[in-house]
Amino acid sequence: MINFAVLFHSGYGHTKRLARTIYETAVAEDGVHANLIEINDEGEISETAWATLDDADLILFGSPTYMGMASWQFKKFADASSKRWFEDKWKDKLAAGFTNSGSMNGDKHSTLHYFITLAMQHGMLWTGLGMKAANEKDAERNDTNYLGAFAGLMAQSPVDADPEEAPPKGDLDTATAFTYRLIEVASRWKNVK
Repeated sequence: MINFAVLFHSGYGHTKRLARTIYETAVAEDGVHANLIEINDEGEISETAWATLDDADLILFGSPTYMGMASWQFKKFADASSKRWFEDKWKDKLAAGFTNSGSMNGDKHSTLHYFITLAMQHGMLWTGLGMKAANEKDAERNDTNYLGAFAGLMAQSPVDADPEEAPPKGDLDTATAFTYRLIEVASRWKNVK
């Protein structure tokens, strides 16, 4: 059984929609126990959620990108994770990340690189998207990995779109494909350990 934790903060609901897509894909798979953990508006999670993260084989970090970085709520959570760092609670777990912003670029790489740094400080093993970009002349916005990410999942939601409208189908399909990759990598890692 793979313990799969999707941990995220969402300011307006678009990042939550990505998180739910990932979670729903994971729970539908045999041999996967998935948990969806939302960081609240004060940047906190429950003690039960901390224990769930401690027991996870893979932690998927998610946050919107605001002003070129993860939300302050995610950062507060990350700072609080130092208690886990002191005890090596997350050492050798798999990690991955996803982010969303209003712009096509929006400096989302800064958020993913922050997640990578957080994972590395915890001694975790990072898993990237593992998917080619939709970068040919006939590529369309609803193709998978249209934003051309490799370090993790990037999505874009127009700032005036409701969460039911955005992110677009291509980004949600990318989230689904990324989830399958993470499950496969976690299965291999559990068999190696």
